[in-house]
Amino acid sequence: MRWKKTVTMIEAHAEGEVGRIVTGGVLDVPGATMLEKMNHINQVDDSLRRFLINEPRGCAQMSTNLLFRPTHRDADAAYLILQADKAHAMSGSNSICVVTVLLETGMVEMIEPETIVTLETPAGLVRAWAECADGKCQRVTLDMTPSYADQLDAVVRVDGLGAVNVDIAFGGIFYGLIDPAQFDLAIIPENARKLVDIGCRVHRAINEQLEVCHPELEGLNGISYTMFVGHDPSGTMKGATILPPGRIDRSPCGTGNSARLATLYQRGEVKVGEKRVARSIIDSEFEISITDTTSVAGKTAILPRVSGRGWIHGIHQIGLDPSDPFPLGFMVADCWGDAFGLLK
Repeated sequence: MRWKKTVTMIEAHAEGEVGRIVTGGVLDVPGATMLEKMNHINQVDDSLRRFLINEPRGCAQMSTNLLFRPTHRDADAAYLILQADKAHAMSGSNSICVVTVLLETGMVEMIEPETIVTLETPAGLVRAWAECADGKCQRVTLDMTPSYADQLDAVVRVDGLGAVNVDIAFGGIFYGLIDPAQFDLAIIPENARKLVDIGCRVHRAINEQLEVCHPELEGLNGISYTMFVGHDPSGTMKGATILPPGRIDRSPCGTGNSARLATLYQRGEVKVGEKRVARSIIDSEFEISITDTTSVAGKTAILPRVSGRGWIHGIHQIGLDPSDPFPLGFMVADCWGDAFGLLK
């Protein structure tokens, strides 16, 4: 074997959503802060992202997380989320995977019954409380970054769909929140392909027609995902986040539900301290709530809390042979979709 690059990862998932954690083979990415490191991957050199994410070394249904030494003195570890389109600033499910891996592999000492881990992300610090017993990280509760409603009841024109009502909100990244009742669709697995198609089309329309820009974090422009927000027959919150180039998040989605809570708070439909359950398209669950309010550049914002479970399910090592004709991999539309032209 004559690999010119070797990367070792721990495989984990949070309530069904796979978040691989790179534990060896990547030393650093240029940038003095996590935000600068993210922008370097997105604006200067994304070869590492493509190597890790694309086939044959990656697949559509996953994220890959890069661990770094923190640049903030109050953080225990720092990380970036790599996905099919770019590096993203924050993710609840990936944060749960990262904390679970850090503790269960001993990279951060596990203290029972509770370990506090502070993660540094491009969107800010995320404080995690891990419930631990018998060497297992049983549940991770995240105090997420400040979240706010950016545009309520916005309307975009979508080819083939006409006028679509959306809310734009920030939950660590920007979301376009869509009520699936507009299309007479329930959030169930058999509707996944229809939801992906509509969600991707609305995503493109939002970024073409609406101005979305974080007032304080450079590089966080435009929405990252759309999310269908509804309820199941019991009245429990149900959601389906649509990720480029065309798939559904298997978890209930931490940043998406943070954005959703921000819109509910703005409308007076949820109170500080009120707990909710959020379910994914596969009925996995996060517990969500608002711990307090704050402000972001003069906008009313909330401090969301998200709680869920993560599991390690494997160890994975990949490499690059010098003669491999696909050093940065490839994507094919049968699995990945191509709603955003990423396969060109």
